[in-house]
Amino acid sequence: MTNSNQRITIATSYDLGRAIRECRKRDGLTMVEAAGLVNVGVRFLSELENGKPTVRLDKLLQVVHGLGLELSLTSPGGDLS
Repeated sequence: MTNSNQRITIATSYDLGRAIRECRKRDGLTMVEAAGLVNVGVRFLSELENGKPTVRLDKLLQVVHGLGLELSLTSPGGDLS
């Protein structure tokens, strides 16, 4: 869905939720449409977008991948390997 290579630094659950909401809206999806597309409940997606800090990781990843996003980790000090 999203084909932009924009990079966003995530420091809090609120940052992550805001980024997901912006992606969903940029793609022209309502919350109901996006939840159906990625096979999660509207309540879960709402809580995620509002920065709930205790969402399930597997469902979070399901939303991220389903919206065509990618998560990555970087280390300020260098390589993570």
